[in-house]
Amino acid sequence: MTAIATLRNPAGHYRFPQAARMEWIKLRSLRSTWWTLAVTAAAATGIGIAVGLNTRNASGDLTNNALAGIAPGLLAAGVLGVLAVTSEYTFGMIRATLAAIPDRRLLLTAKAAVFGALALATGEATAFLAFFAGGASLRHGIPAPSLDQPGVLRAVVLSGTGFALIGLMGLGLGAIIRHTPAAIAVLVGGVYVVTQFIGGVSGTLMAYVPISIVANSMATSRNPMLSPWIGLGLLCLYAAVLLAIGGWLFIRRDA
Repeated sequence: MTAIATLRNPAGHYRFPQAARMEWIKLRSLRSTWWTLAVTAAAATGIGIAVGLNTRNASGDLTNNALAGIAPGLLAAGVLGVLAVTSEYTFGMIRATLAAIPDRRLLLTAKAAVFGALALATGEATAFLAFFAGGASLRHGIPAPSLDQPGVLRAVVLSGTGFALIGLMGLGLGAIIRHTPAAIAVLVGGVYVVTQFIGGVSGTLMAYVPISIVANSMATSRNPMLSPWIGLGLLCLYAAVLLAIGGWLFIRRDA
């Protein structure tokens, strides 16, 4: 409330910097944000190290092995995206937010930009940390992969980007549903449960679900069904559609 009141401007003078600053203050003031991001980064790195210690095949995709912990962290990114919206409805903060920034398009844009930037920075830092830690843990005379090898830098960068895009998908779902447990249930169902169902029905369709797209981006080898860059475009499309629907509903519904 204090942060919102501090940033309150006369009607008609709201700009993106003020809205973004307000969203950043709210996001950074939540202790759960930093704990979740820290645990996610630590878990992804730990999994990469564990996989590296148990790797005995030098001919395998060592980059994919080092980044194995990114996929479980996607759920945390999505949940944080959901909470970035639904927590304001849960605690009644949304009315104060709209009183400070009544332009709902501007508000949701600022929220998505601030959260997306934080998720992207965390995803990239986690991906690079896991990559180097996983490579350093390799034993049995297996050389660590390097960023100048074909496809390696792309795999690391796109893994971090996928973390941010799944987070934005969660933010879009939060704006659509506005109820934390329900939005998280849809997120988990859409990202994980539906993935398992599709995998059992059609291997071709499996390549187009979000978690498979991120997993494919971690590989240095080419996927004959879906290239990493096309997969990145699809993830961007999924996030954009969910944010667009969420924004449309946010503008038309009561707080």
